[in-house]
Amino acid sequence: MADFHQNGNIATLHNLRTTSTEALTRELTNFATTRKISLVLPSLYSELEGDALPNIVRELAQVPYLHRIVIGLDRADEAQYRHAREFFSALPQSHVVIWNDSPRMKTIFDRLDKLGLAPNEPGKGKNVWGCLGFLIACADSSVVAIHDCDIVTYEKDLLARLVYPVANPNFPYQVAKGYYARIGDNKINGRVSRMLVSPILIALKRTIGDRDYLDYLRAFRYPLSGEMAMRTGILPDLRIPSDWGLEIGVLSEAWRNLAPKSVCQVEIADHYDHKHQVLSPEDKSKGLSRMSIDISKALFRKLAADGTVFSEEVFRTLKATYYRSALDLLDSYYNDARMNGLWVDRHQEETAVELFAENIVEAGRMFLDNPSETPFIPTWNRVHSADPDLMSDMLKAVAADLQDYA
Repeated sequence: MADFHQNGNIATLHNLRTTSTEALTRELTNFATTRKISLVLPSLYSELEGDALPNIVRELAQVPYLHRIVIGLDRADEAQYRHAREFFSALPQSHVVIWNDSPRMKTIFDRLDKLGLAPNEPGKGKNVWGCLGFLIACADSSVVAIHDCDIVTYEKDLLARLVYPVANPNFPYQVAKGYYARIGDNKINGRVSRMLVSPILIALKRTIGDRDYLDYLRAFRYPLSGEMAMRTGILPDLRIPSDWGLEIGVLSEAWRNLAPKSVCQVEIADHYDHKHQVLSPEDKSKGLSRMSIDISKALFRKLAADGTVFSEEVFRTLKATYYRSALDLLDSYYNDARMNGLWVDRHQEETAVELFAENIVEAGRMFLDNPSETPFIPTWNRVHSADPDLMSDMLKAVAADLQDYA
């Protein structure tokens, strides 16, 4: 049985194993009669060919409370788009596949580019942002959930627990963040969360002093999880990062726009595993190396916006403090794994820590060299103000693609 500890910063909703998925589903189906619930799935075409997504579709086909499923399809040509349409046709719910690489959608993004409002780079952030814009334009959902398409341990219980806190009208939560244990192949995974985010938050607190924002982030048990649910009223003003800082960026937006009592974290799975990124020490533009830089910059930008002054000396001190904190945590993770019959490769873990320490300084240098960098995609409120017809034209483009490429 899980613990029932509350950290005092945000509410933690545990899975105490005292209710069933069926009971949650009945409640959610009742809520959905007046509060429509939608799901966003940002997907690469390659994920249709893997083992995870077919199972996710099978599980979702059994979910009765979903009003709509929006699939954002990236890196697909026309034939692959047609195949994706057929692939997702197994879903009995209303669903739509947005072909992000279609000529019509490229025209939409060209309009945004001319206004200076287009996302800076392709990727999950742009995909999620486009799907949320589509959902806002539909104007018929009260709750939206987002989760990845590479979850190999997916069960429908995950979605039920994820959406329940924001779907229940008697709860105050506007944002729910999923958490779980990252365990797979008899080992503890989640290196970036364990070996970068946790120790850098400790190091930042020691280096720059107490910040409510740092306490807020430290309260999340898995801040980098790709699973979150929100009430749709907050979507038009949501600033989404286009880089690997997406998850931290959304939590920062919740901190900026909402009261702490409006945010919760919820235990959504007993175990969780998905596609693993390579460390990529030889190329900082890829893998966990790129991710660590983007996440670090996201933290520095937010703290600077709240008045923290950074310098080269601060970043050098932060690197040293981070390194010591990460090694201390590594001992804890190793002992935890041993007691539970799991495995931690200390050499690989320390190699990751050394790379992350270098990248913290690199992220600091990039921040100081370009303090005006704005990787956030403009809010949909701003897009609508600049081009009032764009969102409705996007709906028409998606509908036309569905008709022409059936």
